[in-house]
Amino acid sequence: MVETKVPSKEKRGFYLKMRLLHTKYGRAQEKSCFFKYYKWFLWLSLSLYLFSSYFITNNNPPNKPTSLTKTHVSNAKTILASRALFESTNASHLQESTDDQGLLKDLKIFVYELPPNYNTDWLTNERCTKHLFASEVAIHTALLNSNVRTFDPYEAHFFFVPVYVSCNFSTINGFPAIGHARTLISSAIQLISSEYPFWNRTQGSDHVFVASHDYGACFHAMEDVAVADGIPGFLKNSIILQTFGVKYKHPCQEVENVLIPPYIPPESVRTTLENFPVTGRRNIFVFFRGKMEVHPKNISGRFYSKRVRTVIWRKFNSDRRFYLRRHRFAGYQSEIVRSVFCLCPLGWAPWSPRLVESVVLGCVPVIIADGIRLPFPSAVNWAEISLTVAERDVGNLGTILEHVAATNLSTIQKNLWDQRNRRALLFNNQVQEGDATWQVLLALAGKMDRSHESSSQGSRVFS
Repeated sequence: MVETKVPSKEKRGFYLKMRLLHTKYGRAQEKSCFFKYYKWFLWLSLSLYLFSSYFITNNNPPNKPTSLTKTHVSNAKTILASRALFESTNASHLQESTDDQGLLKDLKIFVYELPPNYNTDWLTNERCTKHLFASEVAIHTALLNSNVRTFDPYEAHFFFVPVYVSCNFSTINGFPAIGHARTLISSAIQLISSEYPFWNRTQGSDHVFVASHDYGACFHAMEDVAVADGIPGFLKNSIILQTFGVKYKHPCQEVENVLIPPYIPPESVRTTLENFPVTGRRNIFVFFRGKMEVHPKNISGRFYSKRVRTVIWRKFNSDRRFYLRRHRFAGYQSEIVRSVFCLCPLGWAPWSPRLVESVVLGCVPVIIADGIRLPFPSAVNWAEISLTVAERDVGNLGTILEHVAATNLSTIQKNLWDQRNRRALLFNNQVQEGDATWQVLLALAGKMDRSHESSSQGSRVFS
């Protein structure tokens, strides 16, 4: 063991005294010397700075600024451009918002209070408010709580007829059975036309219905049957809010219509995004979950999805880049939010709920449905946030998507992740600025020429 030597009291006192003397005189002198040279250094630096500033200023031509390096110029331009873009975008959005509010300020809609067998009785099945056709319930609910609602039908521009025809679910396959739709709507029209004068005075031209089914107001899931049946005569003069729309002539859209998105419950989207942020990691390159028949010919003799989904399955089922699943999964939104590209092929009809789910969960929608018309193009710039692949090119999906991923994917995603897109495609129980019901109201505000009240006001002004 090493023994530590403790200095005696006399030695400790001498040591302490020397330390104090050193600190008092030696360090003070060092500090004084250092401070003296430090002042000289500062004075010399200041003199050089003033001299060089004078020299530079007088050797540049008048009004000509000192040149910047290219890096500084580039950075300055980038900052200014970014700021200008930010201010321009926000100014444009603010202007659009103000304009929209102006359009809706005077809009008045009367909502008929029909007996519950036409609507609320169907709500005993909770699926009625959540499935892909549930916009008929969501729009009705939002209008009841909206500022545009009027209880005075004589000041109304439009009349909303709340009939739920999509809540009669088949006991065989669970899908909505809409065979009763024509009878139920016809009955509602007979009721309102006998109790109110408003239908008869315009033959229903200012009356609004929702037809959120495969082929709209043709009320059938099979296109050939829908076309053969056509739109019932009692609806042909009205305004139909429908999910079906194509860019070519089609019997099921030969009516005044507003194209709306299929319904996706907003609360399910919020829950998913709380767990998986839209800008989070995406480890699935191409995603699709849904019906993909190995043999596309249905038992009815029809070809499902015009064989498109069958080609996708056969061609890419074993491709590691493609995450394809044929069976339902309750948590499929967690798969969408982790995917880069989401396939949105046609089914029986051109549209599908995947269009909305992809956009609101930040997955680039790959639309495979020739001639499809998309909802709310004034609010959602589909060309900047999605890809369209022709049905005949579906076999080249791998090459097409790899090319996009290597070129402009980041630009598409930046546009896609703008919250205004998500807002415009979701229905809420109360109208929110910019949401899907808001877009419907804007569309109706653009159809004032069909309103009896607007025509009457015009006549009074010019009389």
